[in-house]
Amino acid sequence: MQRAMMVVAGAVMAAVIAAVAFFALSPTGDVPLSPAAVNVSGAEIGGPFTLVRHDGTTVTDAEVITGPTLVYFGYTFCPDICPIDVQLLADAVDLLAEKGIDVTPVFVTVDPARDTPEALAPFVEAMHPKMIGLTGDEAAIKAAADAYKVYFARVEVEGSAAEYLMNHTGFTYFMLPDGVAGLFRRGFPAEEMAGEVERVLQARGLAG
Repeated sequence: MQRAMMVVAGAVMAAVIAAVAFFALSPTGDVPLSPAAVNVSGAEIGGPFTLVRHDGTTVTDAEVITGPTLVYFGYTFCPDICPIDVQLLADAVDLLAEKGIDVTPVFVTVDPARDTPEALAPFVEAMHPKMIGLTGDEAAIKAAADAYKVYFARVEVEGSAAEYLMNHTGFTYFMLPDGVAGLFRRGFPAEEMAGEVERVLQARGLAG
């Protein structure tokens, strides 16, 4: 009962923080808003980071976000939500590729203790051949999460000292090298995500 209450409380907190982040950010207005997503171009989301790729290479944000990029924060031990959201992101990347639009999928762990490069590699490779998995030490992950306004917290599993869950916000971030271009809520359909990315890129003259 205690564990269930903790999980629910954490989930509520994550939802509240997510809602605040989703609605409080002011769009610049350079791309018309659509009911499908929030344009937060110019908002203070994202920033410099130095993390470790799933192949063990240390990389910076400038080396990862070199063009249109979809970024998701989660963890590989997630029992249900993360794999679904990451698959939707991957499907959107494939739909955009069919239109000649190259988008990089990126997965950043909020569970660096378990998500080593060795643990990340099979996960991201199974999700999409182009997907980049990123991890690092706790300080580096916290800094990246803070830059992206990501909430995350460990939730202990009752009766086990080794097992735990991670509560976290679940946006997919649409990033360009000059900053954030949009947010997609948890469970956002791949077809609509791809459509929004294409629409924004066309409005900026970055896609035909």
